[in-house]
Amino acid sequence: MAAEELFRKLFPHLAKEMEEGTSRVKVDESEDEEEREQRGTSRMWAGYAPDVVDFIRRCEDAEQAEEIIEYMEKRGEITNERAAEFRRQLQEKGLESFGSRKEEGFYHKNG
Repeated sequence: MAAEELFRKLFPHLAKEMEEGTSRVKVDESEDEEEREQRGTSRMWAGYAPDVVDFIRRCEDAEQAEEIIEYMEKRGEITNERAAEFRRQLQEKGLESFGSRKEEGFYHKNG
């Protein structure tokens, strides 16, 4: 089956709109490129729930990371065993081992 036929089969309404040019989506011409990018980035992260590593990557030092681990453990977000693994990694490999630091506004800038 050709790609176009498969597309029509999987997305019949979208294929029809594309063929007829009847899309109901309108682009606001007063909106500049930066605003469109910002709106797109916000949607990209919509519904995303950060995990413990995301929070650790926002920390400035190991003490803050330990506070995050302790907090998430107390809330039941991570098991005692997983908390111990994070603590061991933090002690043996350092804060940088969790990934580069996520600065303020990370989710708005990276999309």
